[in-house]
Amino acid sequence: MDIKGKEGSFMPIFFVMLASILIAFFWNSFTFIKNTAHGVLDPSAGALLNWNLTYGFLFLIFILTLITTIAQKYLTDQQTIREMKAEQKKINDEIKEIKGDTSKIMELQKKQMEFIAPMMKLTMRPMVFTGIPFILLFRWFLDFFGSLTECGFYCGSFGWPNWLWAYLIMSLVFGSILRKVLKVV
Repeated sequence: MDIKGKEGSFMPIFFVMLASILIAFFWNSFTFIKNTAHGVLDPSAGALLNWNLTYGFLFLIFILTLITTIAQKYLTDQQTIREMKAEQKKINDEIKEIKGDTSKIMELQKKQMEFIAPMMKLTMRPMVFTGIPFILLFRWFLDFFGSLTECGFYCGSFGWPNWLWAYLIMSLVFGSILRKVLKVV
């Protein structure tokens, strides 16, 4: 399978990650970023969370997971990813069939490793479009939950804020359902 030219570059992903780190680090220093995020999110997401913290947060997690799933579906080459996964599975099956020939196993594992970088480039492409908005949203979440006097479950423990744990767990649940429904690889 020829994947050259289809996988893209890590450079845009690198710049988005760098910008995201800078936004997160300088959130309180560059007030225009913080004030703009609050100006947009306070009346929308903030109103939803103020209405009902649990249901509002679940709805926001669902919407964010839907956005990332749709981005993954339409901003990646799904056919190439399917082909790469099928090729990796085929190599994996060959490795399982070979039991004693370590040189042949090493050769197949080397062939399998050639898929890692192109697969990463293909699957990380949507991050170019969603990385910075999500960092802004997560920084806003930190401010929102930090300002609540009564936040119950969502206050911090275990080293991380509980809202982040809830987001991670529920986004995995919603993500697996949405990926099946939308047929995303």
